[in-house]
Amino acid sequence: MARPVSVLASVPGISHFLRVFAPFVRPQRGLIGGALIALLLGTLLRILEPWPLKFVIDRIAGQSPERGRVSIQAIQSWEPTTLLSVAALALVAIAALRAGASYLSTVGFALAGNRSLTAIRAALFRHIQTLSLRFHGKARGGDLVVRMIGDVGMVQDVAVTALLPLLGNVLVLAGMFAVMLWLDPGLSMIALSTLPLLALATWKKGRRIREAARKTRKREGAMAATAAESFGAIKTVQSLSLDGRFAEDFSGHNSASLQEGVRVKRLSAGLERGVDVLIALSTALVLWFGARRVLAGELSPGELLVFLFYLKGAFRPLRDFAKYGARLAKASAAAERIVELFETEAEIRQLPGARKAPAFKGDMAFEGIGFAYEPGHPILRGIDLRIAAGSHVALIGASGSGKSTLSSLLLRLYDPQSGRVCIDGADIRGFTLESLRGQISVVLQDTLLFAASVRDNIAYGAGEVSEERIREAARLALAEDFILALPQGYDTVLGERGVTLSNGQRQRLAIARAAVRDTPILILDEPTTSLDRENERLVLRALTRLAYGRTTLHITHRPEAARIADRVLHLEQGTIVEQGHHDVREDHNEFTAGASQQQDSRRPDRDAVILVGRR
Repeated sequence: MARPVSVLASVPGISHFLRVFAPFVRPQRGLIGGALIALLLGTLLRILEPWPLKFVIDRIAGQSPERGRVSIQAIQSWEPTTLLSVAALALVAIAALRAGASYLSTVGFALAGNRSLTAIRAALFRHIQTLSLRFHGKARGGDLVVRMIGDVGMVQDVAVTALLPLLGNVLVLAGMFAVMLWLDPGLSMIALSTLPLLALATWKKGRRIREAARKTRKREGAMAATAAESFGAIKTVQSLSLDGRFAEDFSGHNSASLQEGVRVKRLSAGLERGVDVLIALSTALVLWFGARRVLAGELSPGELLVFLFYLKGAFRPLRDFAKYGARLAKASAAAERIVELFETEAEIRQLPGARKAPAFKGDMAFEGIGFAYEPGHPILRGIDLRIAAGSHVALIGASGSGKSTLSSLLLRLYDPQSGRVCIDGADIRGFTLESLRGQISVVLQDTLLFAASVRDNIAYGAGEVSEERIREAARLALAEDFILALPQGYDTVLGERGVTLSNGQRQRLAIARAAVRDTPILILDEPTTSLDRENERLVLRALTRLAYGRTTLHITHRPEAARIADRVLHLEQGTIVEQGHHDVREDHNEFTAGASQQQDSRRPDRDAVILVGRR
């Protein structure tokens, strides 16, 4: 459905964008108002710009005041040199004032745009962090980074360098057409005769440009996702010789992006050249009919000059839209992708009226818990479990039995579809997320360390922490010896994800991080997986010290790990099938060399842990 071409129409759904972005733009309304006043002043000066030339041309042509639409009696008595001097000074003054107004409006809009979009990027980052694990499990990290950095940057750049200049030109267009209609309505109608063709060409080509630009942005997101996935798992990629496969995927997206980019450029260039031809046609018609009106004495030569000057300026927004069409289309596609993320709702939200959690004692209860990641495929079925404060409970079971899901429900990374999770008798959904998670420490199987110093990695998540407290946590985790052996000790900067350390060292730093938080509740999620015997022994010693006095939920399939728990629960297909105290023994066949193929088909948790006091 065709609509009049304007800046608003050039960006589809701009009202929808404004509704999303308005809260970030509103704080800048004072700056925007000042810039808009400067823009209007610049528009007025732009309209006045050709008038000194009008009076000079009329005087040179010997036109009498009666033959022009506009004349000033006072200047008719001036000497020609005086008129030329005044006209020249007026041209310089108008140009200087217009430059100043343009500078103020450009800087004002740029500051407002940059501040608003900086706030948008920060809010988008916070919003993405609140989205559910289900969303992050399906989204590709590289594409999210492109949306947050690249797409916001593109909107920021185009808004300052293309959209705002177009807005100024639209105001100039309105003012100039108003003066043109006042000077000569008939000639104005002739000038506007090509406008429907311009509108049609701009609308049709613009729609195709936007679609091609939208595909280009998607391809760029896919490229970033492929690159991030490859770089994030570079050890696996190189070990399995997958570099060729990733390179092929990247090249495929790259080639497709190139093709769409060329298509955008071709459509944009065609639109720009078509607009130039139609503008030339309109100018020729005005020149032809305007000159005839001058010869007939119905229009002065100076007024025809003003008319032609205005005509050139009046069509500038259409020429600029053709020039910036590809950039505007890409910005439109980028804005759509930003809005799409903002409108993705977090599954886990802080409930209205949620209160700050009090200091926990650590009593935990799972009451009638039912949960499924996908409808019709339940992971947990009617789980009823109570854990006394200060006790250490191990969860064992096959992969997919729901062990880690229970810990995710305790952290409110998910909410159960039925039942409730309570701490100290209160439903955890009544607490603020920050105050809930701030009293729970976690040691995961895949420890994430940051590209920062050892000291900072230990202190992350604990706020202001003293040096002594950091060292105490490291000693509790049996990590200080290897830390002091590093080149700069606690000041040693680790590689991204801690790749410069061994698995055991990373786990002990994770234990130190949990220790420095000093929370009443502790979750251990397969913390000894992938460790050799010696590192497992050291980590288990550290975990035993860490868990002392804390309510601990320990997820494991290793018999050595289950040994340190007060109580062991066995989950199978989402239900607790056994629970009690443990009697741990190692099944000789489980660890006998030469039986590795049989090991894969057996469940070490059932073969290596015997539960007594079954229920």
